[in-house]
Amino acid sequence: MNTPFGAFSTAADVVAGIDLGGRRAIVTGGASGIGVETARALAGAGAEVTLAVRNVEAGRRTALEIGRNVLVAPLDLADQGSVAAFVDGWTGPLHILVNNAGIMATPETRTSQGWELQFATNHLGHFALATGLHDALAAAGSARVVSVSSVGHVNSDVDFDDLQFVRRPYDRWLAYGQSKTANILFAVEAAKRWASDGIAVNALNPGRITATHLSRHIDDLAAAPASFDSTSTDVSWKTVQQGAATSVLLAASPLVEGVTGSYFEDCAQAPEHQPGIRRGVAAYALDPERAAHLWRVSLDLIRL
Repeated sequence: MNTPFGAFSTAADVVAGIDLGGRRAIVTGGASGIGVETARALAGAGAEVTLAVRNVEAGRRTALEIGRNVLVAPLDLADQGSVAAFVDGWTGPLHILVNNAGIMATPETRTSQGWELQFATNHLGHFALATGLHDALAAAGSARVVSVSSVGHVNSDVDFDDLQFVRRPYDRWLAYGQSKTANILFAVEAAKRWASDGIAVNALNPGRITATHLSRHIDDLAAAPASFDSTSTDVSWKTVQQGAATSVLLAASPLVEGVTGSYFEDCAQAPEHQPGIRRGVAAYALDPERAAHLWRVSLDLIRL
């Protein structure tokens, strides 16, 4: 489906005229980058927004800067104990969950469970958060979950034989791509499992965003895989306000009411990815069998 918005629409454009009064939202990573603009747009439309952040002080500064309807709570997605504490502390319905936080191209690092850090943070942390908050989402009656992925997913499918890079050499870009594919597969399976609860779940590519905290581990972006190449010309750079637009569309717009299990970019459903083009969604990322398998594997991991 298409909408009146496009690559250079802003979050404010998308939310204009929408009343979110009485709705409650969570934005992970809401103290930096597109998370700030996502939170700003939702709060500006009247939603109560909780910034779920590792750096609580940064979150408080952001909340003060936005100025209304914004709360702050600690959340470290790489720490399953922190995720559990956040879930346990949530009461009442939840209308919007934006799984926005993420890390990219980190040096090889492992959590206390031995999980590769990008997979643990970008996928498993958000998986535990969303499944833990399922009842709150169901209680809302018509809730939305937004999974922020990346065009980087085209660099790697999920390697179920070696999720944690135990047997293969660690590659920071393959690890990132795998985690971003997992974000899409989560949306595919959650949409199926939670449809009867009135919960819509979609994933998105925010686009190539000018300097955010996400790129802090990258010394030379032009040396990255082609889909990250800062010299390519097929897609233009976006501001953070433009980068947040598709997240806000999926979180709040009546234009996508009833849409679930899809992948969006530039405020529209994405076409199939074509090799050599920095757009679209890889077929493996929408595969329902792979999505179901990842769900089972993820449940087993977080239960451990």
